[in-house]
Amino acid sequence: MSNRSTVRAFAAGHADAGQALFAWFAEVEQARWSGPADIKGAYPAASFLAGNRVVFNIKGNRYRVVVAVKYDFHSLYIRFIGTHAAYDEIDAATI
Repeated sequence: MSNRSTVRAFAAGHADAGQALFAWFAEVEQARWSGPADIKGAYPAASFLAGNRVVFNIKGNRYRVVVAVKYDFHSLYIRFIGTHAAYDEIDAATI
């Protein structure tokens, strides 16, 4: 499943997240981050975990997106999208 279809599928089941999630996705799709400082500059509330994992807060922290970033390739891979409560149930560093 691609990142775009992952976002689309989640938004289909969580309509209130759709606009914020699609706005976030459009921004990160165009980003060319070379390291964590680039992400922190654009998203000061982002959290950084082991394994080049980054946690983004969506819609006032109601939802969370965990991505694995490959800085060399300017790519990110969505590992998790869910509610804050669902995020609390996972190990974001290894997902």
